[in-house]
Amino acid sequence: MQPALGDRSLFPDLAARAFWNHAGVSPPSLPVRRAVAALLDGYARDGSGAVPATAALRGRLREAAARLVGGRAADVALTSGLSAGVQAVALCLPWRRGDRVILFEGEFPANVTPWQQAAALHGLAPVLLPLSDYEEGGAARGLSRLEEALRRGARLVAVSAVQFRTGRAMPLAEMAALASRHGAEIFVDAIQACGAVPVDAPALGLDYLAGGAHKWLMGIEGAGFLWIRPGRAAALRPVLAGWLSHEDPLAFLTRGPGHLRYDRPVRREASALEGGSSSAASQAALLAAVELLLGLGIPAVHAHANACLDRLAPGLAARGFAVLRAAEPSARSAFFSARPPPGAEAPRLRERLQARGVTVACPDGLLRFAPHWHNDPAEADLVLAALDEAIAER
Repeated sequence: MQPALGDRSLFPDLAARAFWNHAGVSPPSLPVRRAVAALLDGYARDGSGAVPATAALRGRLREAAARLVGGRAADVALTSGLSAGVQAVALCLPWRRGDRVILFEGEFPANVTPWQQAAALHGLAPVLLPLSDYEEGGAARGLSRLEEALRRGARLVAVSAVQFRTGRAMPLAEMAALASRHGAEIFVDAIQACGAVPVDAPALGLDYLAGGAHKWLMGIEGAGFLWIRPGRAAALRPVLAGWLSHEDPLAFLTRGPGHLRYDRPVRREASALEGGSSSAASQAALLAAVELLLGLGIPAVHAHANACLDRLAPGLAARGFAVLRAAEPSARSAFFSARPPPGAEAPRLRERLQARGVTVACPDGLLRFAPHWHNDPAEADLVLAALDEAIAER
């Protein structure tokens, strides 16, 4: 039975009265929990005999991830999470000393640190542009500064689809077009988008996109995926190759003697980045979660989350909060943050809200509100009532 938007019956053990922190770590639904239990039951029953079923599961997960981002399963590599996808591209790109990498000040470190490490290893020149251009002046100012940086030359632009502090959705199509015009590629960290914001990587003109399971996809930690634009994978240097990266890697285990060789070519496709064993339980969880979301429809999930936020935003503003929500609908994700009024500190408010059954986050001194498909818009009233009590508490 397909669940309905606003129905939390698939989360019977969720303690919070209003869980609005899906930009952090999401609670798994019953279908996700059952998928993990079924996989473990298979291994408990069959041991190594469960491996073929797990291989088939991974194939279905590549297909589901591809549907999620508008691509093909052949262009998807399964990873252990968002960071692994970023690291794979940062380490495997055919860099040249002096290449410039354009990053953004204020990004989550997962999409900065790997590029800094690649810069130290390969003699690259990282360039940090301010996110404030987009947050204060809209897309035009930010895109203008990006083009100025690209005119001076760049190998790659790395940006998040949605900014973790504010929930602003970045103008990916325009950024990708600028990068391509100036001979650069674009890498997108989509962990704050996939599952709640429609993403079509090929249509946007992206080159690489990485996602992780435990936020808006509502899986569990330890799984993710990397989509690579057709043709790009063949240009990567296989520095992360493992035994499963070769052509026909299982031949020596299935075809008798004479097939144990070390000279088989490394595959020139995305799955070559899956070099060894991975968390089958996390992948089973992710497959169940993605299938549920695809059934609901990502555009419908996005609209539903924003209906929750529409009900919350005026109440926050009336209480003196500065609501950091994009004015233009195209720049809205499924969450936003708000700056507390003078005298109210976000970390303390978060703790007081938690004590009242309301779960939110406080990145960088802000209160972040991130509902998902199972939240009822009426929960916004509960959040505001709890916030009144939290502010009044001495």
